[in-house]
Amino acid sequence: MNASDAAPPAAGQGEDLPAVAPQLRALRRRAGLTLEAAARDAGLSPAHLSRLETGQRQPSLPMLLALARIYGTTVSELLGERVADQNAIVRAADMDPTRAAGWTYFQAGAPGRGMQALRVHAPYGTQGDIVRVHPGEEWLYVLKGRLRLRLGDATHLLAPGDSAHFDSLTPHRLAAEDPDGVELLFVHTLLQSPTAALCLGHLNGELL
Repeated sequence: MNASDAAPPAAGQGEDLPAVAPQLRALRRRAGLTLEAAARDAGLSPAHLSRLETGQRQPSLPMLLALARIYGTTVSELLGERVADQNAIVRAADMDPTRAAGWTYFQAGAPGRGMQALRVHAPYGTQGDIVRVHPGEEWLYVLKGRLRLRLGDATHLLAPGDSAHFDSLTPHRLAAEDPDGVELLFVHTLLQSPTAALCLGHLNGELL
């Protein structure tokens, strides 16, 4: 059994994402995918995806990114968020935090675009073992703290003011280097391709 199929979180843990569960099911059906097919493409078990759709489990940010690509949508739509003006100005006071699997992130751009912009805080000790591989490009900029970025076989330590721009098909990992975590700006494209299911990788036979 994968670590992702562990027991559901304690009551209240998933309350930060109240709109995700119904949106996940609705968007999967809109995409014409069965539970089994969507789970396979996302690298999840059908049981795990079912728990996400019923609100028994809280999706991580990488899971949201994977499902958004598979369903041909954005993380914003998965979260049930709408911005009336597509040329949106997003004020800092209007950025409500969303928490998923230890990360805190803020939508910093409008939905329905070819790229998504997030402001992210990653605590120390989370996400370091998650390997991401997916179509498109990513750009990130470290605001506070230090980020350990693994790109393929190379590891880079980024300090505040440093940035990285890379092809998302390069296997990559992100982890906070300092106990206070790391805060960064994160922009990624939402390109669709037959390899979109590679958003979540595997390491040592375990789902990451």
